[in-house]
Amino acid sequence: MPATIASGASTTYGDHAESSSRELFGEVALEALDSAGLTPTDLDAVYVGNFMGNLIEDQGHMGPLLADAIGAPETESVRFESACASGGATFRQAVLAIESGAADAVLAGGVELMSLADIEHVTDALANAADEVYENEQGLTFPGIYALMARRYMHEFDVSREDLAAVSVKNHANAVANPLAQFQRELTVEEVVESKPIATPLALYDACPVSDGASAVVVVSEAFAAARDLDPVASVLGTGQSSDALALHDRGSISRTPAAARAAQEAYREAGVTVDDVDVAEVHDCFTIAEVMALEALGAYDRGAGARGAVDGETAVDGSFPVNPSGGLLGKGHPVGATGIGQLVELTKQLRGVHPNQVTDAAVALAHNVGGSGASATVTILGGV
Repeated sequence: MPATIASGASTTYGDHAESSSRELFGEVALEALDSAGLTPTDLDAVYVGNFMGNLIEDQGHMGPLLADAIGAPETESVRFESACASGGATFRQAVLAIESGAADAVLAGGVELMSLADIEHVTDALANAADEVYENEQGLTFPGIYALMARRYMHEFDVSREDLAAVSVKNHANAVANPLAQFQRELTVEEVVESKPIATPLALYDACPVSDGASAVVVVSEAFAAARDLDPVASVLGTGQSSDALALHDRGSISRTPAAARAAQEAYREAGVTVDDVDVAEVHDCFTIAEVMALEALGAYDRGAGARGAVDGETAVDGSFPVNPSGGLLGKGHPVGATGIGQLVELTKQLRGVHPNQVTDAAVALAHNVGGSGASATVTILGGV
């Protein structure tokens, strides 16, 4: 049973410390349902992506909590956790429920409230996505882990700090026009390189910020959409998901992300497309090096060539392979559990031709969502309707 996205909604990403996860999620869930002309009682399931609720808010068991918050207390509800890929994993499970015939209408949303805690607490909570024994106890945080990946990549290939900085410059520039983005300021390569060091060779503007926010999409079967006379905003062409060793040192290479490559190949096969058919992509740029590795995992660039995308303007909104016109995680923000769903909300706007950074004639869109340092990854291919 083919799946479509009936509607989507997102809060702004940034500081929502005065709010709560149930308020943020409720806002976007009800907006998405209203946009589709549906009510909570029309849903067969409520799926929630969330990583740190029990670590930051002391709140677990978020499935029924948030289903109740939107007026669907008796509806099947589940929280999905796959670190920073929680949103993408949540969406994939919603699609699989539709495709199997187990459900006709699923709300797939994500939420994270991180700014309630100080940066040390947030950093420690995020470290739960790494190997506690072999990474965390040895003093590694995610900036350190991605710095190791960046250093190895720069050693293997002819890539400079300025090349990595070009990714941040591009994505911050894109965020300026996006009203949902956390940052509304352009940067220069020099500003990125000379920003506060966090883990050599990475500096502050090479990293995504601490963010709060929520995003949601309503996933329905084509039959349900036809029966309800809905006007879907996108079709789901294919999804893929894969995993890898959790600890960085247990992988064959620390300068690539094979799980993302496998997820991409699965999604391409299901969609019947190749990377050459993709018109616009939202990729998981938690650090500048992450976008570079993502482009190579997706097959858009050969190994060692991914950094050229931003440097040469090929991944700009008007480039040959537009990447992160939303601003990405670097510019738009990264409320962990919501990010993968937020990517899809951005891409539905591209497919409808209403995005503030619209890519001309966008008909096939790709979302790439990664957990931790690449131990989990999802790839979704959307098409217009």
